[in-house]
Amino acid sequence: MSSEPASSIRPPAPPGLAEVWRQLPDRSVLLILLAAWVVVFQLFGNSTLGYANTRSLFGWWYWMETRGSVDEAGRLVFNKLLNSDELHAWLMPGVVLGLLWVRREDLLALPKRIWWPGLAALAAGFALHFVGFLVQQPRISVLGFFAGLYGMTGLVWGWPWMRAVMFPFALLVFCVPLGVAAEPLTVPLRLLATKLTAMFCDGVLGIKVMYEGNRLFNAARTYTYEVAQVCSGMKSLITIVAFGVIYAYLNFKSFWRRLAIVASAVPLAVAANVCRLSMIVIAAEAFSPQAGNYVHDSGTLSLLPYIPAFGGMMLLGWWLRENRKPKSARVSNAPVLLAGAGQEP
Repeated sequence: MSSEPASSIRPPAPPGLAEVWRQLPDRSVLLILLAAWVVVFQLFGNSTLGYANTRSLFGWWYWMETRGSVDEAGRLVFNKLLNSDELHAWLMPGVVLGLLWVRREDLLALPKRIWWPGLAALAAGFALHFVGFLVQQPRISVLGFFAGLYGMTGLVWGWPWMRAVMFPFALLVFCVPLGVAAEPLTVPLRLLATKLTAMFCDGVLGIKVMYEGNRLFNAARTYTYEVAQVCSGMKSLITIVAFGVIYAYLNFKSFWRRLAIVASAVPLAVAANVCRLSMIVIAAEAFSPQAGNYVHDSGTLSLLPYIPAFGGMMLLGWWLRENRKPKSARVSNAPVLLAGAGQEP
């Protein structure tokens, strides 16, 4: 009789898609609820009937996300779609599914049962949609749709499931089309980034930079840069917050650590935008205004400020890491004497 050494025993392979589906209880109940939920938003999802003349919330969403990516013939141009400011809205559902798939073994191990309080979250999603329908704000209905999805999974699989998938589901917020609705956020961000950039260049770099509102210029006014809406930092804020949610979900289990990582994304995003604007000022001051314009328009250089932002978040993650070994837990190599025996064990 032979046995393999313990070191050669391979752990079981993670379950595949079919096996995961079989292990989920009450999946038929979830499918029925999901089908009914989709029908409601397909037939009674949009009340604006303006530029997007459709009752479907999904049709309105598609129009909102592709209106700047079509040619004169009305055909979708994928290059424009890939370069749009709201590309993340197309990616987030796949990211959420990917995160759930990565953690599928942990999620399958959770106790699952019908949990009637989940109806409250489902009802809250419907209430959001009802309000959005009445006031003709489909963006509110999009939030209601995702809130209902979250609630029905909790209804079918219970509170432990809802708690475990809270952070991945939060990424679906970025599927809400912003457009002009983002101005209450972008205007303060633009003003803040302009002021901080001027203070940083003047106080730290020694470059005399002044600002008026959302405009930066040197003392001689040989160059002037307007921090427009695309330079508000909204795109970097969404990117860094999304990265923070993904990083926190994959590396931490405690809620407060995850929340701390996500919260750090806001100042890090502001710092990244200030870094990018400072690069433009430095190039204009050291070379020429044309060099500043080049830095502004360069897609490659615009990625550089993400490096310290992501690095700062990962440094915070290292400092907040779980399962730290206490300093007092040190193994001593000294011989242990038995009390009263005077002999070594």
